[in-house]
Amino acid sequence: LSGAALGGPVACVSKVELRVACKALLDRDTLNKSDPCVILMVQNQGQWTELDRTEVIKSNLHPVFAKVFTLDYYFEEAQKLRFEVYDIHGTHSIGTRDDDFLGGVECTLGQIVAQKKMVKPLFLKYAKYAGKSAITVHAEEISGNNGYVELFFCAKKLDDKDLFSKSDPFLEIYRINDDGTEQLVHRTEVIKNNLNPVWEPFKVSLISLCSCDEDRKLKCLVWDYDSRGKHDFIGEFYATFREMQKIGGGSKVTWDCMNPKYKLKKKNYKNSGVVILSDLKLHRVYSFLDYIMGGCQIHFTVAIDFTASNGDPRNSCSLHYINPYQPNEYLKALIAVGEICQDYDSDKRFSALGFGARIPPNYEVSHDFAINFNPEDDECEEIQGVVEAYQNCLPKIQLYGPTNVSPIISRIAKLSAGEETIKDASRYHILLILTDGVVTDMADTREAIVRASYQPLSIIIVGVGNADFTDMQILDGDDGVLRSPKGEPVLRDIVQFVPFRDFKTASPAALAKCVLAEVPNQVVEYYSHKAICPMPPVPSCDSPTSLANTPTESLPAVGTTA
Repeated sequence: LSGAALGGPVACVSKVELRVACKALLDRDTLNKSDPCVILMVQNQGQWTELDRTEVIKSNLHPVFAKVFTLDYYFEEAQKLRFEVYDIHGTHSIGTRDDDFLGGVECTLGQIVAQKKMVKPLFLKYAKYAGKSAITVHAEEISGNNGYVELFFCAKKLDDKDLFSKSDPFLEIYRINDDGTEQLVHRTEVIKNNLNPVWEPFKVSLISLCSCDEDRKLKCLVWDYDSRGKHDFIGEFYATFREMQKIGGGSKVTWDCMNPKYKLKKKNYKNSGVVILSDLKLHRVYSFLDYIMGGCQIHFTVAIDFTASNGDPRNSCSLHYINPYQPNEYLKALIAVGEICQDYDSDKRFSALGFGARIPPNYEVSHDFAINFNPEDDECEEIQGVVEAYQNCLPKIQLYGPTNVSPIISRIAKLSAGEETIKDASRYHILLILTDGVVTDMADTREAIVRASYQPLSIIIVGVGNADFTDMQILDGDDGVLRSPKGEPVLRDIVQFVPFRDFKTASPAALAKCVLAEVPNQVVEYYSHKAICPMPPVPSCDSPTSLANTPTESLPAVGTTA
């Protein structure tokens, strides 16, 4: 199951960016210094897995890494992290041998966030200090309505620092913090043998670049790359985000790249080249909460399996047996998921459907009927109303078969498609399907899911009972992309499948958390794909007027920020 990297409830309240630097690392290499890389591990159910890693910095015992780790932050969880530093050999090496281990440290994301800047000593195995090695981790929260900017830099006529070839320039941008310290924001790639480099465009969040303060000073340095880590200084300049935004109408922003030593020594010194910002694109990032707070309603529909394999409801062995003292698995799953969803639906009315039964008055098999037997209005009042409708309908129907779920998926997809004409982020659907076995109409179901992936809809399937649900995993796109029988892929992964038995001993919250973890991203992915903003528009970080005049592009707050 893919879930959020560190697990999480229905709303990921914040995303946090982490930046790392190390000091006084152990020197493992005989001829030159270590080539360090930091690996970030996260703990899930007692197991450590790698979440991401930094770039490798050549021949440096005091590395400042440019890589930004982006994590979802949940106040109510102890999210355990482990930072491990390794000396990496060769560009393609991802192996981490014990003799290359330079030290590690464990902490929680909460500790880092609380301190904002955490400095900790590194430890080798058996809690031995790794000399005087230390790691510094900076945390910054990215608020949901934050944006990011894409910057296009190049340079002209840079000083030549190499004897037999031209310089190999790269650019570093540092943000100058309120306390005067410098924080690396971005380090470009190296352009070999070129005094007029055009660097790859890069994206950076506004909070990282300038803490959403347009006049904050940015210190920019140009270096001539040296493979032994002794880079030659070409020059520097200072910029602000406000200056950068003067771009437009074909005009570019240019800075003199200055070497202060040359300026003092040389009489006619003008510069060591110029650095040019040739383009700037401002992107908006919306989060799940932006849509929810903008008034997006989540409409919840439950579909219940009434096939004969469930067993006669009057028999205590039946999965549909109504035990006066304890709800059955269908009710437990319905209540666990429904109670969270109902917080996002102001009218608290839910559609409740059934499939696989013979229904009155003619007792013909139906794969899509209202369990309150009112086809004109299949909605029930609150979750309790769904529970009552379920209990009332059981004596009136005959459990039958087969297990066909495509009719209900198609119906809800059609319903949400009808609302799509409104073209605003006002309503999103969640369909919870509760079934005791593998679906019979697998081909039609796959086709229906592919069609539904284009609509504002997420589907949660909970397998009830002890059947072998292996074939159901195909519907959950986690192991690969789900395709229709004709080979058409889903537009986005909208299905989450879990067997209820995995949560039998856990709290209802654990089931809900698991099946709803992916919904926020699915909501954002849908509206982003359609380029639909939350209602009403969310102001940017400090609502600066000049930002409002910059061409913007709406993008999702999913995955990592570059």
